[in-house]
Amino acid sequence: MDRSVAAFAALVVLVLTAGCVGLSPDTQSAPEPPEDADLAASYPVTVTAVVDGDTIKIRFENGTQDTVRLLGVDTPETQSENDPAEFEGVPETEAGRSCLREAGHDATRTMTQRLLGERVTIGLDAESDGRGYYDRLLAYVYEDDENVNYRLVADGDGRVYDSQFTERATFDAAEQRARENGTGVWACATDSPPTPTPEPIADGGEVTDGPLAVATIHEDAEGHDGQNLNDEYVVFENRGEETLDLSGWTVSDEADHRYMFADGTALAPDEQVTLRTGSGTNSGDTLYWGQSQPVWNNGGDTVTVRAANGTVMVREAY
Repeated sequence: MDRSVAAFAALVVLVLTAGCVGLSPDTQSAPEPPEDADLAASYPVTVTAVVDGDTIKIRFENGTQDTVRLLGVDTPETQSENDPAEFEGVPETEAGRSCLREAGHDATRTMTQRLLGERVTIGLDAESDGRGYYDRLLAYVYEDDENVNYRLVADGDGRVYDSQFTERATFDAAEQRARENGTGVWACATDSPPTPTPEPIADGGEVTDGPLAVATIHEDAEGHDGQNLNDEYVVFENRGEETLDLSGWTVSDEADHRYMFADGTALAPDEQVTLRTGSGTNSGDTLYWGQSQPVWNNGGDTVTVRAANGTVMVREAY
């Protein structure tokens, strides 16, 4: 058996073992892989975090957690510098890098809105290496029976990653169509890439198709605002179908006063949480910012919520 195939077979058996026995992750071990190990297995998982456009964190049904690098696709970086040479036709200029960075944010936002907190299926591929850099699991992600990896390429959210995998020819054809149409990241493949501009603020907020929504903004506290800080608040609601992990998410105003949700903060479907400006004891449905003066301007302001990866998830003006 080829060494890379044997290594991948061992990986599959490890995941199968984790899902079938009642052991904690610390006590699980992988037996020797059989010669006929299933190298195209699939597993139901929950997406616990979106790192960026091509990387997610998952939890298997038995509680084991892992990081998945989406097989066959590479989206632009959002928190480090991009190399335009990796995206054919994008000029190696500041304009090219800026355009790629914004395209990376678009891909991350799409993935966060679509997958965060959702139950999906990951599929392994017999022709891939099993795990990539940083020991991340290489896999396809299927949501509502659609191959998310392929959709990212077809929509121009990323390029085909130069590696071996079963669907390579199909992905290459999808990338070619996106490039010919100047779709997504390929709009950057010009001598004069478009300059990123702030998203327009529309009634009801900029980002409204994600699971988190602003239900209420109570910017004008009763009486003197500075003496009644806890009557200044914003109410957030989970309108998705899965519990939303808000760990590391931030809330900010136009002056960049910033509140960060503590690790372990979660919001079940249809539940609300109120963020009050002043101080108090946090509870399941009420959190306190701890500010000593008002945050939200009575004459108008903007509530911006960013996921832990920095991607804007909600931006609502009033």
